[in-house]
Amino acid sequence: MAHDVRDLPAGRSDGLHRFLGGSPLAVAFRLVLLSILVGVVLAAIGFDPWNILISIRLLFQRLWDLGFDAVSWLWRYFLLGAVIVIPIWLLSRVFGSPRR
Repeated sequence: MAHDVRDLPAGRSDGLHRFLGGSPLAVAFRLVLLSILVGVVLAAIGFDPWNILISIRLLFQRLWDLGFDAVSWLWRYFLLGAVIVIPIWLLSRVFGSPRR
């Protein structure tokens, strides 16, 4: 009994680190970069941050107006992006750390 080893509860920084998935500064930096990237993509398709609901309605209206040409256009961009995204995702799953 003299040499019992007890697990100590995690400190506040350990819990925060685990909850965020990294150090707070690194997570904040990644979120800022990802937000800028998504903002550029949304701006390219015509979204306005001040009128997001109107922008979404206009997007669907434009897609409806374009008809099947829009489906073809979306399909091409999907395939173009999938050529990069799917192999990177697959490699990250194969070589990533095992999940519990």
